[in-house]
Amino acid sequence: MLLLVGAALAAPTMGITVIWLAEIDTQVDQQLRRKADELRRFARTAQDPATGRPFTRGADLLTQFMTVNLPTREEAYFSIVDGRADRRSANAVPARLDRDPEVVVQLARPVGTEVGWLDSRAGKVRYGVVPVRVAGDPSDTRLVVLEFRDRHMHEDRWIAEVLLLTGVPAFLLAAAAGWVLAGRVLAPVRLVRKTAERISESDLTQRLTVTGADDVAELAHTFNHMLDRLESAFTTQRQFLNEVAHELRTPITVIRGNLELMDDDAKRAGGQTYPLVLDELQRMTRIVDDLLLLAKVKRPDFLTVGETDLTDLIIDVVMKARALGDRQWRIAHVAEATVLVDRQRLTQALIQLALNAVQHTREGDLIEMGSVVRARHVVLWVRDTGPGVAPQERLRIFDRFARGSGTGTGTGTGTESSTGTGSSTSTESAEHPGHAPRSGTPDTRDAGLGLGLAIVQAIAQAHGGSARVDDADGAGARFTILLPARFPWQGGHHAPDTHCGGRSQNRRLRRKGSAYPWLRHLRRH
Repeated sequence: MLLLVGAALAAPTMGITVIWLAEIDTQVDQQLRRKADELRRFARTAQDPATGRPFTRGADLLTQFMTVNLPTREEAYFSIVDGRADRRSANAVPARLDRDPEVVVQLARPVGTEVGWLDSRAGKVRYGVVPVRVAGDPSDTRLVVLEFRDRHMHEDRWIAEVLLLTGVPAFLLAAAAGWVLAGRVLAPVRLVRKTAERISESDLTQRLTVTGADDVAELAHTFNHMLDRLESAFTTQRQFLNEVAHELRTPITVIRGNLELMDDDAKRAGGQTYPLVLDELQRMTRIVDDLLLLAKVKRPDFLTVGETDLTDLIIDVVMKARALGDRQWRIAHVAEATVLVDRQRLTQALIQLALNAVQHTREGDLIEMGSVVRARHVVLWVRDTGPGVAPQERLRIFDRFARGSGTGTGTGTGTESSTGTGSSTSTESAEHPGHAPRSGTPDTRDAGLGLGLAIVQAIAQAHGGSARVDDADGAGARFTILLPARFPWQGGHHAPDTHCGGRSQNRRLRRKGSAYPWLRHLRRH
């Protein structure tokens, strides 16, 4: 606003100044031309007062002209005869250029009429040189007319200074008034922005306080109506998901309950049908949970961000993942940092990657996890020594319902997430050890619908990051979750994450350095 007011005042001032200077120069040039015309008319009709006859010497002609034609305050005349200053006008001048030998030599040089600029202690001077020829006089005679431009500008400059002295206070007053007015006008807009920021976290109940009946008030009304529609839409979606979850889980639970109530004779009579049906019901439960989880990804309450210690996060995940299979579980590196993330969702994603690695490795194979903070990013990874992922499938395996082409071409593109949708979902895999293969070869029987890695990608994107897979050093695959690093002092006050399995609260396990005994044990094994 201040810049706009300043520009509004400065632009006309500069424009007027440029036009004003150009006009003064034009007037000076016109004055020089008039003096030259007056000299020519005088030379045609003038007579020597002493003889009453035409002048026989050019010097006498110029002397008489300067006597008859008096210059103005901003002008001066002097004559040059044979390269030397001869006579000058009698008026007072700010600078005696006729006494400057260099100026006289310069003005005696032109052959014809010439107009130009001179520098003097009185400022810029516009000059005109008019040669005079008198019949019978061989001398080089010329009249010099000087126009002191700064004298022309003196009165106008005083007016400009007055305008400047009055304009600066006016500018400051206008700027202050504009600042106050803009603050009052933009206050409702700032309120809209702040309310929108609060709503973007998870709360759709915020509304604007509407006062007045202007356009800003109408904007606030429109914004509130939009929030009403959004809240209604999210509430309807939430109710729909809850009803769908209930309707899908109820028949599965009823069937499973009836199967479990069957007596031993009926179970034996069913042969392989009974365990097959139970396994399929369990798989259907996981599929329903995964589909509902993916449906909730875009909801504002999908993440519950809190302060999370990356060291505790990796250690807790490894402890839970060890129940998934008999593998060499190892922690490669842990970042000694506390960041703002949703600990439960990241645990869910890392458990899914761990299950994925178990299903594509053999008993005794290595699976390692780690975390590191690099520049502005948090890097979490799970590496295994399985068959790896073919390059042509590394992009599509994170899509929903994408499945690998077989062993050696994908590590879990079709596995289900056994992590569910709630706070207890991160340990559900451990509660169902049947999900993890125990044989000596990778287990790809439970190919599923290909939702597991889609959930990992969705959780990463909800944090503003991404997930990817690369070749691991040596053999196998390395799945990486890349998140923007947001620290507590950057995001304001956040309550510490209390869902950390008790490890964050048990500070006796912590030591200075990068690890403590249990962590060193995992690194050795």
